[in-house]
Parts: sequence; structure tokens; C-alpha cells
Amino acid sequence: MQKVTIEPVTRVEGHGKVTIHLDDNLNVAQTRLHIVEFRGFERFVQGRPYWEAPVLVQRLCGICPVSHHLAAAKALDVIVGAGTGHGLTATGEKMRRLMHYGQMFQSHSLHFFHLSAPDFLLGYDSDPATRNVVGLAVKFPELATKAVLMRKFGQEVIHFTAGKKIHGTGAIPGGINKNLPIEERDILLKGADPLNIDTMIQWAYDAVQLFKDYYMNNKEFVDNFAHFPSNHFSLVRKDGALDFYHGVLRAVDAEGKRILDDVDYQDYNHYIEEEVRSWSYMKFPYLKHIGKENGWYRVGPLARLNTCDFIPSKLAQQEFELYKAHTNGKPNNYCLHTHWARLIELLHAGEVIKELLLDPDLQKDDLVIKGTKLHKGVGLIEAPRGTLFHHYEINDNDQITLANLIVSTTNNNEPMNRSVNYVAKKMMTGQSQITEPMKNAVEIAIRAYDPCLSCATHAMGQMPLDIKLFNVNGEIVDHYRS
Repeated sequence: MQKVTIEPVTRVEGHGKVTIHLDDNLNVAQTRLHIVEFRGFERFVQGRPYWEAPVLVQRLCGICPVSHHLAAAKALDVIVGAGTGHGLTATGEKMRRLMHYGQMFQSHSLHFFHLSAPDFLLGYDSDPATRNVVGLAVKFPELATKAVLMRKFGQEVIHFTAGKKIHGTGAIPGGINKNLPIEERDILLKGADPLNIDTMIQWAYDAVQLFKDYYMNNKEFVDNFAHFPSNHFSLVRKDGALDFYHGVLRAVDAEGKRILDDVDYQDYNHYIEEEVRSWSYMKFPYLKHIGKENGWYRVGPLARLNTCDFIPSKLAQQEFELYKAHTNGKPNNYCLHTHWARLIELLHAGEVIKELLLDPDLQKDDLVIKGTKLHKGVGLIEAPRGTLFHHYEINDNDQITLANLIVSTTNNNEPMNRSVNYVAKKMMTGQSQITEPMKNAVEIAIRAYDPCLSCATHAMGQMPLDIKLFNVNGEIVDHYRS
């Protein structure tokens, strides 16, 4: 038995490794994506005052802190009696939406251009020393400049709505702590070219065309890279529209049949179960009523465009219709088409940001609402990587007694493992020598999901304590394991 290890997996957030076992006939016998770091946020928020949660939990990640910030705030809206979603004031909800769509814009820009585009535009088998954002900047300087400025614009939206570009404090239980003054709005709306929303929308549109052109010239590679049937899961607006901030839970199978029909996410634990496996700190969620074997699902851009009925913005809807036509309206199960879906969402985020910037509600002062306090609240949001669950319970002293987070990457654990298996079997079976491009192909399968591995790590039960005492000669003189 030959073992191939890819460690670390590169151009993703967090740390992970892949192990691939080949038998004596050089057939791929087993593949696993291991999450090898541990984060304990569900435990160490316990005992803290509930109002600290939106600030505490975003320390999970420096790339998607807004998603955790808002999911926690939405859960605490329920606890302070502000209801869910549209229970906030118009200013409170729209400021949060602007913050979140700014997050989607910056994160999608970062992922596609900085982390994934080197594989497409430079070649997955190109020199790894230059197959990165620096190499991209050397060969495509104009594109790289646009990529940096698009992320910068999204970060400015976050800055003006959350107070800081990273780990802001804008969302509080029941609302928001600031509005958007006209002078800040005009920086985003009418700023010096190219840092204004109209240019950003045009560049996002151009990015969609860039991928479509790449796809037309590399159709066999994209379509045959990794594809397998799966269920798809996301929030959708009550009328079936794509909505990143609020909605109901919907899931469809590989043929488009609804297997979860627009249910209230406050009851998510009636529908979702998490399986623990010994070789990873990341759990494996599945739909209870279908079971472990077939109830797993994908989340994220690919899933969202499979579950929604339409996109409520003009340019993105036009691109959505072309995208759906590729699979004759059926769910899209092609792994690399996730990037196509991601860029359509980038375009949609830009259009929504402009719509919100033109809304006078953002300058109003009615920021917070509260009602009768409850002891439990669930907040869901569509993070860049997919559906994000935050569930909190508190005691009579306002202390958090329970926290359960199911992050987007956790939801994608099973499909990521299946993608790794698909590509490994295709690229490595029968090969006497495992090359670097083969290994990178496996990483490309993981990167399609834009995983945030540091967000997704959890432990079930007690963490083992392993202590070894060495002498000066490097010999073990004592060993303790709990």
C-alpha cells in the first residue's frame, strides 16, 4: 500500500491535509481530507454575556468575520425579542444587508482572483513557484490590479457599516449601532474612478465573461474535472429569490426535487444532524429524514443557484438564465462550475450594494428594536462559502449556556471529500509516479468550495492530552496521555 500525503492544502483559509492510499495495483483505495487544527469557540463563549457574541465569534476568521458577526447578531435578535429577519427597523436591516453584501463582494473577489484564478489562467500544471497571485500579477497586471481594488471596495463597504474593515462592531442585538452618513455613502456611490459602485459592477460583469470565455476554451477540462450527483441546500427568500441575508431553508436533490420545502430555520435541528468521524475535527452534517448515507448536501454558490428560482437584480438574473440553460434548468453538479456561480453572485452583490446605497433609509436614526426576552435564538445567513448556522441559549443571568455553530465549510465536508476522491482516482490511478500537478489537481477540487478550515473545526467529547518528556539525547523519559 502506497500513501500520498498533501500537506498543507494551499490557497485556502486554515490548515488541512489530504491522504491518498493506493493499493499494490496502483488503484486509489482511500482518500481523506483531514482538518488538523482545533478551535474551541463553542466552548469558550459559554459563560460570557450574550451581547458579546457578535464580536467574539468573528475572531474565528479574518476573511469572513462579517458572516459570523451577522449570524450571531441575528440569533441574538431573537433572544432580545426583535424577531427574525424583517423584525428590525428598516435602517437596521438595510445597514446589515449592506455590510453583508460588501462582505460577499470582497470575499468572492479574493477567492476567485487570488486563490483560484492562478490554476485557470496560469495552468494547474504550471510551475508552483509562480502559480500564485504574484505570478498572476506578472502575467496579467491589469486583471490583478482590478482584483485588489475590488476587494478593497468591498472592505470599504464593511468599514463604513461595521466600523472597521476586519472584526467590526456594527451589528448589535436588535439592530445596528450606526447609520450611513451621506458623505460616507457618496464615497462608495460616486468615488473617484475606479473606486465607485458603477465601476465595481462593470468589473464584476467582466469577471463573469472572463470565466465564460475560459470555459468555452476549456470545456472538456471544466466539465470532466469532478462531477457527481448531490443534494443542494441554502436559504432562499420566501418568494424563491436568491437572498444572502435572510430567508427559509430549502434543499433539492440532484434532479431538482425539493427535499426540504421552505422551512423556518429556527427549527434547523429538526432537520439537520451532524456525524463525527475519528480522522477529522470537522463534522459531517446530513438531513435527518434522508439519513447519513444519502442525506449529505452541498452549500455555497453552486447550491444557492440550484435552490433559488431567480436572482432579484437585472444583470445577475440575465447571467443566471444563461448559466441554468447549460444544464437545461436542472441542478448543476459540476464542481468547477462553482466558480461560474460565484462570479454571478459577485455581480449580484454589486447590484444590491448600489440599490442599498440609493436607499434613504440608511441615513435614518431608528437603529435598534427590542421586545420580550427569550432564552434561545438561531441565526442563519448565507456566508460566501454557504449556509452558516449560529445557535445560542442563555440563562437568567444573561450568560451563554450553549453555542452551536455549523459553518459553511462543515456543511461541505462530505462533498469536498467526494471531490478529492473523484479527482484522485481520475488523476492517480495506475500512475507509478505521483507528480506535483496531480496533487495540485486534488487541491483545485478542494479550492472550488472556498473552504475556511479554521472556521469549521470542532471536537466531540474530551480532547486527548498527550505529553512527552524528552532528555537531552532526545529520548522519551516519560509519557502521559489522558
